[in-house]
Amino acid sequence: MNTVPSSLIVHPIFDPATWTVTYIVHEEGKKECAIIDSVLDYDPKSGRTDSKSAEKVIDYVQTHQLEVVWILETHAHADHMSGAAYLKKRLGGKTAIGEHITQVQRVFKNIFNLDSTFKEDGSQFDRLLKRDETLKIGNLTAKVMFVPGHTPACVAYQIADAVFVGDTLFMPDVGTARCDFPGGDARTLYGSVQRILSLPPETRLFMCHDYPPSERAVQFETTVSEQRLKNIHVHEGMTEERFIEIRQSRDKTLDMPVLILPAIQINIRAGELPPQESNGVSYLKIPLNSI
Repeated sequence: MNTVPSSLIVHPIFDPATWTVTYIVHEEGKKECAIIDSVLDYDPKSGRTDSKSAEKVIDYVQTHQLEVVWILETHAHADHMSGAAYLKKRLGGKTAIGEHITQVQRVFKNIFNLDSTFKEDGSQFDRLLKRDETLKIGNLTAKVMFVPGHTPACVAYQIADAVFVGDTLFMPDVGTARCDFPGGDARTLYGSVQRILSLPPETRLFMCHDYPPSERAVQFETTVSEQRLKNIHVHEGMTEERFIEIRQSRDKTLDMPVLILPAIQINIRAGELPPQESNGVSYLKIPLNSI
């Protein structure tokens, strides 16, 4: 593990509309930074996008005179649109995601019946990341952890004493990610969670979302130790078979995320809108009775 936790700055920006946390990560006194899991605002009633969430990121970066080197995704989110393309245009940096995004692209190219201009080779991103690959953020090193199960392409980023887990884990009283999306698998998720929970107990874990029970405020930082002790789905002593039973039973009760159909179409394009049609307008597709 990187040995500079005392100088690591993690700045969270919470989007209450989608319960999503975007992180800006940099080292104290250094200018290079990474942005993890950004948000492009979207109103499903009007079909209009907005950049209010991304502008908060831009404001922090510019106020602190930072240089964006990486715009990272933990996976192709189903609950919010990515602001990666907007931020890249405004701030620079390279977009990156786990290399198995190509599996997700192939599945959803078929579901949305996208034409041949959409490439399912991950080329929409600047870099496809391999297991245990490392990225430099100034003097910091980000290690790529493969954590599939929620989707086939999920990754986490280990930077110093912190791990940005995406949707793999939630706060202990919420549990773990659902596994009923195309390519999801509860057994695979269990193994991914165990890899995270095998890290030193003091390792800080940063959630991409929080869906808190009514009695507490939003939280998005915990530790390996706390997850091992208290996570309602994967605490110590929870067997793989029992976890699968709990996860599959729970998933059967869950509604689809409100933004899954629009969000996936944007996120498999690295945050870019679909190509404009002859009238200059971009369109999203809604497959009926398909998922």
